[in-house]
Amino acid sequence: MKYIVVTGASTGIGKNLCQHLIAEGYFVFGSVRRAQDAEKLSEEFPQRFSPLVFDVTNREDVEKAVKEVQNIVGDNGLFCLINNAGIAIPGPLMHIPVDEFRRQFDVNVFGVLDVTQAFLPLLGAELPQKFPPGKIINVSSVGGKLFNPFIGAYNSSKHALECMSDVLRIELNIYGIHVVIIEPGAIKTPIWEKSSGYDLSIYDNTHYAQNINSFQKLVDKIVAGALEPDYISRKVVKILRKKKPKARYALPDRPISGWIIPRLLPTRVLDKAMIKFVGLQKREK
Repeated sequence: MKYIVVTGASTGIGKNLCQHLIAEGYFVFGSVRRAQDAEKLSEEFPQRFSPLVFDVTNREDVEKAVKEVQNIVGDNGLFCLINNAGIAIPGPLMHIPVDEFRRQFDVNVFGVLDVTQAFLPLLGAELPQKFPPGKIINVSSVGGKLFNPFIGAYNSSKHALECMSDVLRIELNIYGIHVVIIEPGAIKTPIWEKSSGYDLSIYDNTHYAQNINSFQKLVDKIVAGALEPDYISRKVVKILRKKKPKARYALPDRPISGWIIPRLLPTRVLDKAMIKFVGLQKREK
């Protein structure tokens, strides 16, 4: 039996991953923050599944979860850790509360590092090794390579996650542990629904009020045409089968306009396009 931990399993990509991985024969530990979510998942996945209740920002709870996992996996260790838990907090950087910006990093960056450090021994990060080396898959975003106005906190956290994952990949090579980054585009999951439903009225009295309204409409449009979580889960299953997976897998929802062209254009040209699209031209009053 091969064992996998998936964080952020209550909805969206995380829950979909659990479904696909269980169907593939893996035993899955799915982390959620609330006990009621754990109960729901246990009912939905009655076999080869065990819920873990912890917040990725609470190291003490994470370490308790590690002990739970260790008691079940025994001498097998972990086959893979999938760091999927994440949030998206919108707002212009000039006005976004710093506490909210910090919370974005607490979940998307520091939480990932906390969880990774805690589970590394079960992934084979010891010498001599008690367990065979496993894999770590960090769910980043195309936003970890690009940038967009009004989701700067989210973009910044994913840029940090990309760099952290690259460094981990090199450092953990001494144990034979593979670190893989997946970079999805917009996915039909609650993270973007929550983002578009975020209370942006706190910015009504700023110079960005009208632009943020346009941004909300854009997010709604993107979500309507976003990829299904199944697409990501199928890719993850393929990655797990590879002995030597690539360092990163880009999975954009709009490969040409939302990935290739922005990465090829000179920065200033891309700036002009974004400024025009969201209406952020220089103003006189």
